[in-house]
Amino acid sequence: MATIREFSLNYGAEVHVVHWDTKKLTPFQHQPVNKVSFYGRSLHSIAKIRELAVQVNPDLVVVSGWQDKGYLQVARMLKKKGVPAVTGFDDQWFGTFRQRGASSLKFYLKLYFSHAWVSGPYQFEYARRLGFKKSEIVFDLYSADLSIYNDVYNESIDTKKKRYPHRFLFVGRFERIKAVELLVKAWHKLNDKRKDWELQFIGNGSLKSFLQTQTGIMVHDFMQPDRLKDEITAAGCFILPSRSEPWGVVIHEFTAAGLPIICSDVCGAAPVFLVHGLNGYRFESENIDSLVEQMLKIINCDDQKLVEMSDVSHQLGQKITPSLSAANLLSIVKG
Repeated sequence: MATIREFSLNYGAEVHVVHWDTKKLTPFQHQPVNKVSFYGRSLHSIAKIRELAVQVNPDLVVVSGWQDKGYLQVARMLKKKGVPAVTGFDDQWFGTFRQRGASSLKFYLKLYFSHAWVSGPYQFEYARRLGFKKSEIVFDLYSADLSIYNDVYNESIDTKKKRYPHRFLFVGRFERIKAVELLVKAWHKLNDKRKDWELQFIGNGSLKSFLQTQTGIMVHDFMQPDRLKDEITAAGCFILPSRSEPWGVVIHEFTAAGLPIICSDVCGAAPVFLVHGLNGYRFESENIDSLVEQMLKIINCDDQKLVEMSDVSHQLGQKITPSLSAANLLSIVKG
């Protein structure tokens, strides 16, 4: 959303967004933005989307992934007219049977797309295997809204220098894929080694009732960013223990906010925003002992060290910005 706002506010672009408005994973609410129009996918047939594309006559079209057949039809129609058609994706290359099958259909994908817009280095590898030339790939698909998370850092760092908060924080979906139950088990395994540290969960999902039955943790409902600020200020380390996490923009958000990070080694954003041992730690996905080990490193840090890690996180959080994200995409049009 921050990048979309950038197109409008700083480039004066008119943006039309057709989006999936059902089966959303989180109840995030977008705010109205000048020159940006939103269209619910459930309310628009393929024919209606094609009509919209003809009416708008865009200079560029971006499609998230390649699963919606209606979107693909529009992309191909516009590509035939010479409009750059871009597929944006955050998938990592694992060499699975399905991915190898997709990579063997390079010609098929190029019928629809002229370029790929990827989130990071792992996704660049996938784009290359899908047949896109290096010159047809641009970076920084996702950006945190730094106007929010930089403010959190700037408003809290002086307080943290006086008394650093000893609280681990998870923000996300309460689902098995996020390994929230693994984090709970690690927390219980720490036992008295926790010292004065706390653990807080913020989000929603099918494992909410499970979390609410656990002792020694705090559980709160999903919050919009403006309400989340106070909770980030009260936190000392962000943990993302996911079993699968193609990117994880939340890592970008919390580094910008100045939190040290612990995340599993499957998180796609980690190579960009986390330097192991400098502003946090990575652990082996699904390995509870590995997670406990990294949590202990944070717990046993003195507060001065944690403040230093906080500063580094904030610096790393500036590596991608909404402005850079928008500029990367628009470089396709500018040639």
